[in-house]
Amino acid sequence: MICITLLSLVAAATATTTKRKSMSKLTVLLFLLFSSFNSSTVTSLYSPSPPAAPFSQSTPDPDSSPPAEWLFAHATHYAATDALGGACGYGDLPNGMATAALSEALFNRGQICGACFELRCHEEDADFDRRWCISGASVAVTATNFCAPNYGSDAESLSGHCNPPKQHFVLPTEVFEKIAIWKTGTGNMPVQYRRIECRREGGMRFTISGSGIFISVLISNVGGMGNIVGVKVKGSKTGWLSMGRNWGQNWHVNALLQNQPLSFEVTGSDGITVTSYNVAPKDWTFGQSFQGKQFPLQR
Repeated sequence: MICITLLSLVAAATATTTKRKSMSKLTVLLFLLFSSFNSSTVTSLYSPSPPAAPFSQSTPDPDSSPPAEWLFAHATHYAATDALGGACGYGDLPNGMATAALSEALFNRGQICGACFELRCHEEDADFDRRWCISGASVAVTATNFCAPNYGSDAESLSGHCNPPKQHFVLPTEVFEKIAIWKTGTGNMPVQYRRIECRREGGMRFTISGSGIFISVLISNVGGMGNIVGVKVKGSKTGWLSMGRNWGQNWHVNALLQNQPLSFEVTGSDGITVTSYNVAPKDWTFGQSFQGKQFPLQR
């Protein structure tokens, strides 16, 4: 009796084991089929894109064109023999150039440097004698300097015209007189302004300064939107290195780049990027300027 019972238990165990093995094989087959299907699905969703081809300028975004609407501000003038580049770092500019210093509300800590604006006298303003506006006239100016606020004066006073939140332009007298007739008492003139594209002759200019591993580059003569939001530099022995904004349109990086030709990648405020390869030759030295590509005009 005991032997029969043992044989029965062994047979039952064997049957159970065989059944489990069959189920295990079925489970493995199902898992392999599911894994194969899921793997192909994931590959189709997340397969890496092919590397981008080299480019000299990116494709323009049609939605990033400068706004056409006119905004309201005020403008004053100064009779200086030279218009100093000042806060944007452009250096001394010739007398009479169409430049402007911007109040804190517009200057945006130097990020607006190089941008271009169209200004016209605001004839509909009741607080200004419309006899002094030159009807139908406008002038294009480039942001090159900063009009610092005077917190010792009220924003509504003449000496506080650049105080926040006022939007204000300070123009050379020669530029001011293109849109208004200058006379005593017409100094704080209501104007309308709008962003426009900058039209430049030739390519962007890269002026290299610094010492040792500290490299500073002033970027000027920038077309398109005019102001820059990002710069990268590349030597023949390095990859692309991001540069930081030092001040205005001076950009810097700590890297040993001597005895290498330099390429620059410049991104404007509209997101368009222009890459200029081998702008500076291998034997470049500090203090030299070089010309690269230019931003395309969108209008």
